[in-house]
Amino acid sequence: MGVVNVTPDSFSDGGRYLEVAQAVAHGLALWREGADILDVGGEATNPRARPVSVDEELRRALPVVTQLVAAGATVSIDTTKAAVARAAIAAGAAIINDVSGGLFDPEMPDAIGDATYIAGHLRGRSLAEVFAAEAADVPLDWQTVADELAERLAALPAGARARAWVDPGLGFGKGADPATNLALLLHSGELGNRLGRPVVVGASRKRFVRRAFGVQDDDLASLDAASVAASLDAIRAGANVVRVHNVALLRAALALYTQ
Repeated sequence: MGVVNVTPDSFSDGGRYLEVAQAVAHGLALWREGADILDVGGEATNPRARPVSVDEELRRALPVVTQLVAAGATVSIDTTKAAVARAAIAAGAAIINDVSGGLFDPEMPDAIGDATYIAGHLRGRSLAEVFAAEAADVPLDWQTVADELAERLAALPAGARARAWVDPGLGFGKGADPATNLALLLHSGELGNRLGRPVVVGASRKRFVRRAFGVQDDDLASLDAASVAASLDAIRAGANVVRVHNVALLRAALALYTQ
């Protein structure tokens, strides 16, 4: 899954692809490099990001979704808002990637329709609550995350539940602590088996990856290399989908890993 951020404040590439033409070109480049899914987001979800309205999120993301779908790509919409999800699905997106697992918008279960829904794990009813809770520094084990994701799945319509994927939500309410996040990553296959659902892992360029591998803030090449290492660990552990910024580097590593 290749990341297409159409935002000014994403933690690694905010502002680089804010214009529609830039974002579409970036998405098509990721697709050519081997991304199976292009994950388009119009609202950043990092601790420093500001919330945006439905209208602004649609203004940023919907034209990009429309053009990437028209080019033949499989597109997911990275959103916590039901209205954005509905519009993106109407424009041809096949997947809703909701980091909140439905906690931010009670209308989300009704918006899924025939799409594949990715239920992400976090605690709280807004990003401000999620990241404020990190100060409590309460470790989360994979069994607890699995139990809470089961609650998210139970809130979905039966058909959507049967198609859903799950995401342990690395970095969301887990802080930058490598131990907690890496434990979730390394148990991702067990989490998926427990829930009976495919697992998506998004370690790419996360705060805990920087800390775990000792990467400096301005060293993007090393960060991407560390992200690939984390993604390969997730695959080895049983993850079905890995969400990454640098698709070409991961594909090259996978070519060697699968020999």
